[in-house]
Amino acid sequence: MTEQQVELGKKVPDFTLPASGGGFLSLHELRGRKVVIYFYPRDLTPGCTEEACDFRDRTQDFAAAGTAVLGISGDEVKSHDKFTEKHKLSFPLLSDADHEVSRMFGVWQLKKLYGKEFEGIVRSTFLIDEEGVLIKEWRKVRVKGHSEEVLQTVQALQ
Repeated sequence: MTEQQVELGKKVPDFTLPASGGGFLSLHELRGRKVVIYFYPRDLTPGCTEEACDFRDRTQDFAAAGTAVLGISGDEVKSHDKFTEKHKLSFPLLSDADHEVSRMFGVWQLKKLYGKEFEGIVRSTFLIDEEGVLIKEWRKVRVKGHSEEVLQTVQALQ
């Protein structure tokens, strides 16, 4: 298992993942803009849908602040495409099927639900600056009000 490699104040290692809508997206392609990466457990589930729609509803505000938004889960691109289409998401969803990027960010963890243990993504968000440095992280996120808090943080950096 890969150890967490990202640290506040340090450059985030580049990665490339398959993206919704086809093709691949690499972190380095977004250099020159701030990047919000939010990790979420599963497409088309209630909490993940609420979070995705909250970010979608603020996409123009993030763009106005020079910030790209990316969602990452372990779901396949086909699932991401359904999620994107159903909820008219306006930003890429990336497929981390082998969980390498999730491990790199330290969000692939042992979880408990209804008395069962399993590995999965712990909902978390990261803000990367224009040079690729991690400048803020939100771990074990509660969905309600989260995207607004992230947007306010981004806008305060302008």
